[in-house]
Amino acid sequence: MDFVNPQSSTVIFGFDSAWTDAPKAPGAICAVAYDDHGRVQFHEPQLVSFAQARRLIEEFRKNFAVSLVALDQPTVVPNAAGSRPVDKVAASLVSFVGGGVQPANRSKIGMFCDNSPIWSFISGLEATEDPIQARTASAGHFLIEVFPALALPALDDGFAQRLRAPKYNPQNRKKFRLEDWQAVARVVERSAERFNVPGLAEWAHQMRNAAQPRKSNQDKLDAAICALIGLFWRAGPTAHSAMLGDVDHGYMVTPISDATWPRLRQAAIRRGVPTSQVVDP
Repeated sequence: MDFVNPQSSTVIFGFDSAWTDAPKAPGAICAVAYDDHGRVQFHEPQLVSFAQARRLIEEFRKNFAVSLVALDQPTVVPNAAGSRPVDKVAASLVSFVGGGVQPANRSKIGMFCDNSPIWSFISGLEATEDPIQARTASAGHFLIEVFPALALPALDDGFAQRLRAPKYNPQNRKKFRLEDWQAVARVVERSAERFNVPGLAEWAHQMRNAAQPRKSNQDKLDAAICALIGLFWRAGPTAHSAMLGDVDHGYMVTPISDATWPRLRQAAIRRGVPTSQVVDP
């Protein structure tokens, strides 16, 4: 993955919301910011509630022509039960590698019911939810839904093999593998190096060397992955990212690779889910 579309006056936020607004289990947010001259700065992840995240975004984005919030939580959930079509498409890959996709529907109290914090967050954010426009816009404030577990297999072919999804959640003590934690942090570090974001690369290197990562560290690492997904969408080769689904029924923006795209594309065709993936000339 190479940096092919230079950015300026642009800030990309990665927000791992943790889905609910539990004080003891906050989300995490970080930012990759480019000034008017294209110089980049990484703002390290910090733990936040939905309200804190929105205040941080609003205060920070004032200095940039373009702001993009890459959020790890479903943002379009019209279905009362079951799961969205895009969830099933994502599961075709995520389940294959040994992970899981939590179905999004409005019956989930605290996550997607009418009073869930995600809706007041999105309403207060006042961002345009148009991933295609967000990809090339020279001005504006945008929101996209992303999913780190879907992105990781595209960022490392080793994660794309059957049952090879990294087990890097320290909270799941039975399945957590320190070598998987290190591998994910290394993928973030390597991706940051390719996009020439040294601050993110250095931070990921520190995360890789953590002897005993905590759940809060994973939330921060996922926030960094969210920011990278947004960076891939804005600055990477067009053919290496795709939008699955649509803004009416639910969608996800994700990096893709030769190891992941055929499976996702076949699942989308099977289920009649639209995709937006452009082959570079």
